[in-house]
Amino acid sequence: MESGVAVEALTEDQARAELKRLAAAIAAADVAYHSEDTPRITDAEYDALKARNAAIEARFPDLVRADSPSRRVGAAPAATFQPVRHAVPMLSLGNLRIAPSGLDEAARADWERREAADFDEQVRRFLGLDPEDPLAYTAEPKIDGLSLSLRYEGGVLVRAATRGDGETGEDVTANARTVADIPARLTGAPDVLEVRGEVYMRHADFAALNAAQAVRGERLFANPRNAAAGSLRQLDAAITASRPLRFFAYGWGEISAPLAKTQWGALQRLAALGFAVNPDSRRCDGIAAAVAHYFDLERRRGSLGYDIDGVVYKVDDIALQARLGFRTTTPRWAAAHKFPAETAWTRLERIEIQVGRTGALSPVARLAPVTVGGVVVSNATLHNEDYIAGRSANGTPIREGRDIREGDLVKVFRAGDVIPKVADVDLSARPADSRPFVFPDRCPACGSEAVREPGEAVRRCTGGLICPAQGVERLKHFVSRGAFDIEGLGAKQIEMFWADDLLPIRQPADIFTLAARDEANIAKLKNRKGYGAQSAEKLFAAIEARRTIPLDRLIFALGIRHVGESSAALLARHYGTWAAFEAAMTAARDEAGPEWDDLLRIDGVGPKLARSLVAAFRNPAERAAIDALVAQLTVEPVARPAAASPVAGKTVVFTGTLARMTRAEAKARAEALGAKVAGSVSARTDFLVAGPGAGSKATKAAELGVAVLDEDQWLALIGAG
Repeated sequence: MESGVAVEALTEDQARAELKRLAAAIAAADVAYHSEDTPRITDAEYDALKARNAAIEARFPDLVRADSPSRRVGAAPAATFQPVRHAVPMLSLGNLRIAPSGLDEAARADWERREAADFDEQVRRFLGLDPEDPLAYTAEPKIDGLSLSLRYEGGVLVRAATRGDGETGEDVTANARTVADIPARLTGAPDVLEVRGEVYMRHADFAALNAAQAVRGERLFANPRNAAAGSLRQLDAAITASRPLRFFAYGWGEISAPLAKTQWGALQRLAALGFAVNPDSRRCDGIAAAVAHYFDLERRRGSLGYDIDGVVYKVDDIALQARLGFRTTTPRWAAAHKFPAETAWTRLERIEIQVGRTGALSPVARLAPVTVGGVVVSNATLHNEDYIAGRSANGTPIREGRDIREGDLVKVFRAGDVIPKVADVDLSARPADSRPFVFPDRCPACGSEAVREPGEAVRRCTGGLICPAQGVERLKHFVSRGAFDIEGLGAKQIEMFWADDLLPIRQPADIFTLAARDEANIAKLKNRKGYGAQSAEKLFAAIEARRTIPLDRLIFALGIRHVGESSAALLARHYGTWAAFEAAMTAARDEAGPEWDDLLRIDGVGPKLARSLVAAFRNPAERAAIDALVAQLTVEPVARPAAASPVAGKTVVFTGTLARMTRAEAKARAEALGAKVAGSVSARTDFLVAGPGAGSKATKAAELGVAVLDEDQWLALIGAG
């Protein structure tokens, strides 16, 4: 065996075989140590294997393997992370509602069971299952880490990518190779396999890392999740290799052959392939068993040794997952059931008012720092003026009418373990000289009147574009991750450019004229603090790369009130191009006519969102800013689904009882083929699909001359008969 031959005496063929043996032996030792907690060799033996591998690679550099142990320890720093388009989007999960604070133990338990039962009922209704029909779930701990996708081809790890925006992530392959739980090579895997999972850090490892950071005088991490994310996204893989990262696999993306017929079976298959799969995942016969596991994990949460913030329920049968499909951004077959917030008491030092991009005046509590759920919290939201005063929007008392004042001892919790909030106040600890907080009726940023419209809980600045706070916040939104996501142009840089008199950015279009203004020698960015010639050119290149933008991202980036990422995607898919969208918003300005009706027929667009859209395009200053921006861009159209289908662009109404699919499934299938599904019959309806029990809708369709199809005719029309 070549292992007994001195490195200096190895032939090239012997060296090649020895490197293969060493890669396998070291990988097996890594799995035994990090994944199975059962080391099979001593540290000295392990170090000797690594040293021999390094010596052979030094003598035969052309023989270094893709799965070499040396590559798992470190790699040359990358200049930047390259974008990776996910073959299958990495979607987020829908959340069950979190129980309100203040419930006693029994009431809170009832709440959690009802929320899970509601999810189960939605799944059954979509699939047409009766309450007594068997329906299994997996209940998996929701790891509080960083999502990662690992692509294997021919059993070899070829790419690792972060989740990013769900469509496009960052290439962190070199860094992922350093994580001991991530196999470099698989045996018996499908030819193409994308494994999805979570990178995390154990509590003990996190404490040791922060202790080492403190000794070196370096920045401490706020929590294990941030430490894991920051470690994985290092430009130097050697830094990642020095961090104690772990990985749990829980799913898959693109795959050339199924792993199993069930979610549970797929988890077992992933474990057999060498991945760490969470040992606290369970297959549950029914939602009640899944909720029981949720409560069990909640009780044991503090003893797991790593952070979880809830449990994920997934329909176990993968064929049923396929039938259930996806909403705009979340799967119908899975839901996250988060644990209640953790709480702590601390002193509220002062209340500050922040002005958002829509002019909303938002009160923020500045707190004496306190640890809540493992995170140091120094700020918390106070919602609005009513919440501070101890009343709801309709005037009924909350917290038994106790108001919140500067100097109070307050109870802080983290909603969904993310957003800190103030839940209550201890009146016995209130300072004797405290005074009720007076909410301002003038904008603290521009002095304009701040008004509260009837029915609104929020007071808003009327300054509009003259308000610097609104302008800055809208620009921050414009460059945010879900919008233009311009590398090197974040919140801090936006604030700098907003205040710059020579190279200002005051509206989105200014971003795309920055390089031209710099080139014209009006002012040079390279002379600004924090920039040099190279960093300025990198920023200009990053801006240039965003001149071409998908329609949905552009719509979201405009920052129009009520228009989020999912509604922007709905609008983009409906109109397809910027020209069509812009023309429709302009024509709908009087909230009447076919364009207005067409806008309201989009499933997911209501009157409030529609009015906000139309108002933005009607406002002269807003419209001028939008037009100036679009003139700088190339807007990519969004493919309207199934454009070649016989029902693309048609409006369909379903009524009566369907025998071969549920109403929800019929609607989802029609929308996937490019049809618009409406709830009522009108002159613009193209088809009424009527099952037994059709009533007034069938009558109205006959009056209007709308084509009426039975279920079989509909399925034949869409080619599903």
